Amino acid sequence: MSSQNPSIQPASDDEAVSASCATYNLTTTEFHTLREKVVEAKKTAYCPYSKFRVGAVLLTNSGAYISGANVENASYPVTTCAERVAFGKAITEGHRGFKAVAVATDISPPASPCGMCRQCIREFCDLSTPIIMFDGEEKYSIMRLEQLLPLSFGPEALGVPSQLNSTSK
Repeated sequence: MSSQNPSIQPASDDEAVSASCATYNLTTTEFHTLREKVVEAKKTAYCPYSKFRVGAVLLTNSGAYISGANVENASYPVTTCAERVAFGKAITEGHRGFKAVAVATDISPPASPCGMCRQCIREFCDLSTPIIMFDGEEKYSIMRLEQLLPLSFGPEALGVPSQLNSTSK
């Protein structure tokens, strides 16, 4: 496992996108749809305090796209991150089995999910799941969950059978 920072590529570079998709078992259509939907999700963020918009989109194994955005609260600890909004929505709608997670912010370079969100993703995704991070300049980087959360703790550590490959709705 490498501790290097991931490369940052322009989302408009078809060759880079194709290479990324081949590496992470995505189609270019899935990649571009994730990018389009995560940028749209970011626009729905409720962030009057930080002004830090975050969108998240999950791609299920069955091809559904589930979006979320950060929702802030005057009592800061009550704030919910975009990734957790998307997973909460997906799970309560009966979705299981996720192929990719995308996040988008307005900053550059692309921002990764926070520690709490990484653990949330770990609950529902295989360690090899690609996390695609888009910045505000149409650039992206990709890392697998195991790179973002090494030596992770998951449901299997508590004897809970994996539901990662369960079918989605």
